[in-house]
Amino acid sequence: MAYWDWDESLEIGVPVIDMQHRQIVDYINMLDDAMRSHDQEEVRFVIEQLIEYTMNHFSFEETMMEHGNYPFIDTHKQVHVNFTKRIHNYHDRFKRGDDVTRALMGDLKVWLENHIKRDDLDYSPYVKNIGKGGWVSAAMKRFFG
Repeated sequence: MAYWDWDESLEIGVPVIDMQHRQIVDYINMLDDAMRSHDQEEVRFVIEQLIEYTMNHFSFEETMMEHGNYPFIDTHKQVHVNFTKRIHNYHDRFKRGDDVTRALMGDLKVWLENHIKRDDLDYSPYVKNIGKGGWVSAAMKRFFG
């Protein structure tokens, strides 16, 4: 049984972004499993995946915002920078031996509930139609291989 299930209230109406955001719920559930089984190797794996995820997802999202002429992109980018620093901080603390699992799970859940429902939802009208003509497919290959 999953700790947290994706629900439609987290969708911003941009399928490629919604799919990427679902990955955060998967990471939360993986962290919950690792915490229950005391599997620190799995916690390390998830944190490292989160670092890669934030770099790729945020770059992709910001490129979409640029193509959609989102007027508040600079502010949104700064929020991404701050969140990326927090993930790196969790990684540093984990490497020092701190148990960051529960705090990281909580931070990710708050991120989903606040950032996505507020900040990401705000840019969605600007990017909903830029996927026409294969732009999204090309960008997905560029950012995610």
